Amino acid sequence: MIELKNYQKEAVERLKDKVERALKSPENEIVIFQAPTGSGKTLMVSETLKKLVKEGKHGKKLSFIWISVRHLHEQSKEKLERYYEDDRLIQCSYFEDLEDRKIGENEILFLNWHSINKKDINIYVRENEHDNNLNAIIQNTKEEGRDIILIIDESHHTAKSERSKELIEVIGPKVTIEVSATPQLTENIFEIEKVLLADVKAEEMIKSEIVVNPGFLNIPGNRRKSSDELVIGEALKKREELAKLYKKEGININPLVLIQLPDKRSNLINKKDEVLRILKDKFNITEENGKLAVWLSEQKTDTLINVDKPDNEVEVLVFKQAIALGWDCPRAQILVIFRESKSFTFTIQTIGRIMRMPELKYYSHDELNKGYVFTNLPNITITEDYAKDYVTIFEAKRDNKLYKEISLSSVYLKRQRERTRLSGEFSRIFMEIAEEMNLKKRITLRPSKVVSPIIADGRIVNIDKTGEIEHKGTIDVQLNAVELQHRFDKFIANNSTPYAPVDSSDRMKTAIYRFFNEKFKMKKYDPQVQRIVLGKENVQAFVDAINLAKERYKKEIVEKLSERRERINVPKWEVPVIISYNSRYKREEKKKSIMKPFYVKKSSQPEKQFIELLEKSNKVKWWFKNGENEIKYFAVLYKDENDFEKAFYVDFIVQFTDGKIGLFDTKAGMTAKDAGPRAEGLQKYIREQNKKGKKLWGGIAIFVNGTWRYNDNEKYEYNPNDLSNWKILEI
Repeated sequence: MIELKNYQKEAVERLKDKVERALKSPENEIVIFQAPTGSGKTLMVSETLKKLVKEGKHGKKLSFIWISVRHLHEQSKEKLERYYEDDRLIQCSYFEDLEDRKIGENEILFLNWHSINKKDINIYVRENEHDNNLNAIIQNTKEEGRDIILIIDESHHTAKSERSKELIEVIGPKVTIEVSATPQLTENIFEIEKVLLADVKAEEMIKSEIVVNPGFLNIPGNRRKSSDELVIGEALKKREELAKLYKKEGININPLVLIQLPDKRSNLINKKDEVLRILKDKFNITEENGKLAVWLSEQKTDTLINVDKPDNEVEVLVFKQAIALGWDCPRAQILVIFRESKSFTFTIQTIGRIMRMPELKYYSHDELNKGYVFTNLPNITITEDYAKDYVTIFEAKRDNKLYKEISLSSVYLKRQRERTRLSGEFSRIFMEIAEEMNLKKRITLRPSKVVSPIIADGRIVNIDKTGEIEHKGTIDVQLNAVELQHRFDKFIANNSTPYAPVDSSDRMKTAIYRFFNEKFKMKKYDPQVQRIVLGKENVQAFVDAINLAKERYKKEIVEKLSERRERINVPKWEVPVIISYNSRYKREEKKKSIMKPFYVKKSSQPEKQFIELLEKSNKVKWWFKNGENEIKYFAVLYKDENDFEKAFYVDFIVQFTDGKIGLFDTKAGMTAKDAGPRAEGLQKYIREQNKKGKKLWGGIAIFVNGTWRYNDNEKYEYNPNDLSNWKILEI
């Protein structure tokens, strides 16, 4: 049985709830499921469908149509059949498997997008020997009283086209689920469920980042090399480095280089021949010696057999874009892309085949946790947020001429449980609170109409004058269904604080709908619930109940959460040799930064001022702006107010000319006031390390009245009106 990751379980619950709400809607609805490549989209959708069938709270009989591009529908069918084989709740079928020319209850019809005759709006499936018409299949299914849920898989290849809209129109599904990292449907969207890239990385499912052309600025000019030979050579050099690191880790994985040929028929053959020539003549990589595999429509080598196995001997796979979709080979870690005549747009799909971690875990050598792209493109346009956060195009290297080992003891805590969202327990607690405060008796099921004021009889006398428009008054207009839904969503989001609305709103809505279902026998997700909750006679009672439920949730759930995390001790931490940055970072000239060049995303004002201080000081040899939440960055252990272990990533590590090392964290205002546990943890660390022969000092640093001060007291105190226990920072 496959065990879902935490983020997958949460996404499935939220997606299921959204689809159930869509099934309750009087209209046919579209639900978007957006998740990064490598996050397990098929697995999450499979589990969602199973829950819809198994739990059946929507009260509907369901049939499903799953459409994928190329041969992805075959892979999806195989995956789902394996996933469903234990309980057999759902039947997976091709067109020819259908009985009585209809899709059965809890049956999924898998269709290949390209098997559909695009010339015929009746959508006739050519391969079917009985000439069955999909229109008739759909009609027969609906006549059996079943609603159809349409899943468009990897929708970025299909859903944008007019053909996709025509397909949805002809099938007339009750719910369409568009599944993609980059969804294309933008009109009449009912719900969106998005899996965060950070959550997938936190579970170590995918690479920590994708690096583009690492170290290219340091390559000496060589006019005898073509750009194609250059990028292939650097990719193979990186492959050798990774192979040695896997051996050091004691892991039998042979990293694979993917070479993607331009998807242009006019020059495809020439480019293929040139690439194969370079691989053979310059690097002795051929099909004959087992190191090369080719996967093209016109050529497929025998070496493709078992190429996806972790220790397969093939080192390079030459392919065209078409193979990349749905193909899963976690040992693929390096991608080579060649210049095309058209401009190249970088998407999350471009790098999808090198994103997966081979063993779904990170390794001690950070280089193994990254994917690599080598290209002779002059520049890359990144169009999606996923790709912008994931693809690193800048690189800073440690200045090893200046740097000497510092061997600091550091700590890394893996996989912290989220404490910022409501869980399913909130519904139970809300029902308890509702009972205790007798909420049923405090509200009326016939409140005043929910209205929205509209300005009446306004006039603008002076168009240059700012401020409110003069008007005689307002009129109240009753909200329609869409406006009511928007007002209700806003009410829920506002009352989710301090928990993240994006992750908690569905839990709170579920609790409220459950209350009306159990106390008043109202149907689940009855839109009348929204009018009752928002009615002026009732709204305060619900705010009170929600606040009391959140308080109890904090005591019973949050404060009792186990914060014990796997602690990894790093006995000899050093400033990273290389750090990569994505397109959101900017380069700045900083002479004393140990990382050359220095890149920054967005510094706080205290950090900017502190860097100015370090740059001007003749006592500073170098400084390092620390990162956070990764093992490659420096952290000290401390305990928070609940006695839970936490990692404190100080802002700056500073090497002074006298040999001492400074550890400083810049604060201002309230952030200085709340720094107590971290500050005391840092001082405890400094004292312990100095007993072992280190020369450390530092603490929380603040800038007050033109002077930098720092606190290195064992017991931390901050009073903005009395800084007598803060030392002047003289550097």
